[in-house]
Amino acid sequence: MSSRKPGGPKGRRLGIHVVTWNVASAAPPLDLSDLLQLNNQNANLDIYIIGLQELNSGIISLLSDAAFNDSWSSFLMDTLSPLGFVKVSHVRMQGILLLVFAKYQHLPYLQILSTKSTPTGLFGYWGNKGGVNICLKLYGYYVSIINCHLPPHISNNYQRLEHFDRILEMQNFQGQDIPNILDHDLIIWFGDMNFRIEDFGLHFVRESIKNRCYSDLWEKDQLSIAKKHDPLLREFQEGRLFFPPTYKFDRNSSNYDTSEKKRKPAWTDRILWRLKRQPQAGPHTPRLPAPDFSLSQRSYGSYMTYTISDHKPVAGTFDLELKPLLSAPLIVLMPEDLWTLENDLMVSYSSTSDFPRSPWDWIGLYKVGLRDIHDYVSYIWVGDNQVSFSDNLNQVYIDISNIPATEEEFLLCYYSNNLHSVAGISRPFQPSSQRRCLWEPVSARPAVPCP
Repeated sequence: MSSRKPGGPKGRRLGIHVVTWNVASAAPPLDLSDLLQLNNQNANLDIYIIGLQELNSGIISLLSDAAFNDSWSSFLMDTLSPLGFVKVSHVRMQGILLLVFAKYQHLPYLQILSTKSTPTGLFGYWGNKGGVNICLKLYGYYVSIINCHLPPHISNNYQRLEHFDRILEMQNFQGQDIPNILDHDLIIWFGDMNFRIEDFGLHFVRESIKNRCYSDLWEKDQLSIAKKHDPLLREFQEGRLFFPPTYKFDRNSSNYDTSEKKRKPAWTDRILWRLKRQPQAGPHTPRLPAPDFSLSQRSYGSYMTYTISDHKPVAGTFDLELKPLLSAPLIVLMPEDLWTLENDLMVSYSSTSDFPRSPWDWIGLYKVGLRDIHDYVSYIWVGDNQVSFSDNLNQVYIDISNIPATEEEFLLCYYSNNLHSVAGISRPFQPSSQRRCLWEPVSARPAVPCP
């Protein structure tokens, strides 16, 4: 599946991996390597977008998660941070969770604009059903990401479509300089959409799955039928369903439902996307210039080996090709070259002329492998610790007296309070080797002075 190939040699390609999983209140499994493509040496991923439904949302769990990271967020950060991925944003509504991770090199080009929750359960007041959204700018392009959980049961198809429309309508950004969601360059919409297979009986559906004859089932898939009649829904694309229906399974097995209800299997877990409408060629413009933004899907499938839930996870891998509208960071950070842990770290930085400064901007010092933007080892408010300013070059110092001796690499991030995002990031660096002799115990030091 592909659409809109950009021309020109100056583009950038980003690998994006999208995961949706109704985890049925289960804790994370011991290993998610297959689901996250960690064993695929050719994955070349830059961004992870992970949406979960039916997280444990009991009172005790919600209170604990409000004070600390929930078990799934912690597990994913522990898994991805050693690979250079940082959690850049998240939003949760009861059991619906959306997480975005990006390689730290992309942080200055990724601006979080808005997070939003839209409950649709209990007449729009309860968040067990509905959608959560993260709106961001990626290299200058508007991207909206929606994770949803729609009403269940085969008879509620009209209600599902109504909730789909309501979630879309509620993604307004009044009072903010953000265009309508339908004018965003990309919408990625996924989740437990709960669409079912009509007409066919349980035996026919299971036999079709057993024989991998999915084409008849596609024709009766409620989402596929709805797209034929709804022009807006038809604008959302989806890869072919060349994998078995992902619901409903007996837990801790790969057997479809054997309970008394014996629910009919269905493709409830889906990943859709929509690109912004482009001008159409006409008699006076028979050829339009190649667009600067395109998305193609590498893979789309389910992962049947995971058995903690009655749903199987679904993942799609995409290549996003774009010509950056933002090609240089707003802030350039330059740590001093000969930094030792004996002295405070002097940091020089410069900004673009249109950068929206704030007295609440801060610079954080991180170890390489940070989990999220709050995982700093030290920080300073740029207005409080500024020591010089001239010709748009600023200098500040960071107190590092509490940092233990280490040979690990560090990096600096400039966080913009107005942009709610990282505006600049330094290259990784290490403390000067001159300091290492002082870290060692006396008995371990060499007899000659350190160079």
